[in-house]
Amino acid sequence: MPGHQCYHCKQWVEEGEAHDCWTTTEAALTRDLSEDLQEAYERLRESAMELGEQRVYASHHSIMFARKACYFFVRPRKSFLEVCLFLGRPVKAPQIKRVENPSRAKVANLVHVRHRDEVEAPLTDWLREAYELPDRLAAAGAARKAPRKKPGPPAKKVVTAKEAKVRTAGRKKAGSGKTTRSATDRKKGARGPRR
Repeated sequence: MPGHQCYHCKQWVEEGEAHDCWTTTEAALTRDLSEDLQEAYERLRESAMELGEQRVYASHHSIMFARKACYFFVRPRKSFLEVCLFLGRPVKAPQIKRVENPSRAKVANLVHVRHRDEVEAPLTDWLREAYELPDRLAAAGAARKAPRKKPGPPAKKVVTAKEAKVRTAGRKKAGSGKTTRSATDRKKGARGPRR
């Protein structure tokens, strides 16, 4: 019979048959897992859903957990679940099997989960950190884009009427070379400086 073998999933596809191995389901990816791995996946999924609103969908060989973008995914294997967490930093811990840098802002930290008891802190803390990373990146981006105020000219000193009068009187004295008595001195009968 004419047909071909799919390059990705190795499934035989008959001629004219519709085939898209990139679109699969969560159930199809977890169906053949051992009981321990299925329980581990269920606990992992519950922990993720407690974080808040998100989408869960299957794509190729992975189950993606996303807000606007994927913040972590699970790739079911025969003997473990490969969990890839997108954090803003590489994590140094015994649970982390590998670290990759897919972008400048995100670091992929890979963990292998074999039992439901492994889905606890620090893994659940990393899940929360990955979930919150887009908010922190957006806040940092907004802070960078915010216009900075340019320093303007120094503020002029406000001069009161009394200070202006004193300055004017001082200029007159300096210009005439004579000393004059103020109006208050004249009223009191005070004498000015002798010559």
